[in-house]
Amino acid sequence: MRGCLLGGALGDALGAPVEFDSIDRIRTEYGPEGLTGLVPDPHGEIGLITDDTQMTLFTVEGLLRGGDVTAVHHAYLRWLDTQQHPSPVAATGAFRTGRLREQRWLYSRRAPGNACLSGLRHRGTLVPAPPGLPGPVNPGSKGCGTVMRSAPFGLRAPSPRHAFELAAACAQTTHGHPTGALAAGALAALVHFLVGGGPLDEAVRRSMALLAAYPSHEETSQALEAAVSLAAEGGPSPEKVESLGGAWVAEEALAIAVYCALTHPEPDGFRAALLLAVNHSGDSDSTGAVCGNLLGTLHGEAVLPRDWLRHLEGREAIAELADDFAAQPDGDR
Repeated sequence: MRGCLLGGALGDALGAPVEFDSIDRIRTEYGPEGLTGLVPDPHGEIGLITDDTQMTLFTVEGLLRGGDVTAVHHAYLRWLDTQQHPSPVAATGAFRTGRLREQRWLYSRRAPGNACLSGLRHRGTLVPAPPGLPGPVNPGSKGCGTVMRSAPFGLRAPSPRHAFELAAACAQTTHGHPTGALAAGALAALVHFLVGGGPLDEAVRRSMALLAAYPSHEETSQALEAAVSLAAEGGPSPEKVESLGGAWVAEEALAIAVYCALTHPEPDGFRAALLLAVNHSGDSDSTGAVCGNLLGTLHGEAVLPRDWLRHLEGREAIAELADDFAAQPDGDR
């Protein structure tokens, strides 16, 4: 639990300062190797998380407080409150109360995705469609906002299919394009397989096999197939990362994170994998976050670089939430 959540937060914080920069600009600013560690953001702050980690934490809170689509949706509405107010305000309904909503450090707008914001402001009836069919909100959107927050669905799910379908359904609270939901489901299933043990490449193959059973899987399947093939070639580089896309959409973000993890799957490869995941001309914080989720789940908290953790915003609160999730009785899910 800690490995997944803290690892994802580290990747998020690592990539955030260069999220909108090209690889050429990154190399000009930081040297020919690009980023080699945490760097200050434009305001001089080091280790700050973004909306990726914020929403991931609220996913966990939703899973702790019921674990169905409604509970997770309500948790995301509490996250929305943190984006609309400078500090906690009086709750307007029972579902608006929650521990995370009371934590002032989460009341920061860190470039939240437009689809996440507009989807949660939707006031119509929310009935998720079966995976592979268009959802009810933002039906044309497949932004990476679905993937960046979905690793926790796999951490305590009773089965990979349950993890997949719950993540896909919850993705539809903000993004209605089938690929957005299926990519989120594939990540959740992948995390579930990693929790169960076994090597990363096997978990990726099993997730792809599950994904292929759903309609409209082709975009996500092709992106993952490209990532697996590219990793098998060896010689990882930012240019190879960029051949998989810019990660602004769900299947590309997932593919890049999987590729970077596959190139450095060993316990001592965490730092190299995350640096590869953020040194590219795309959505660096999201790819870093998902890669950190994967390798943190695979290896646990012990592989996380201590010199990075020391600067990580909210690390104690993140660890506490992970511990609460781990301690939750199975019958309460």
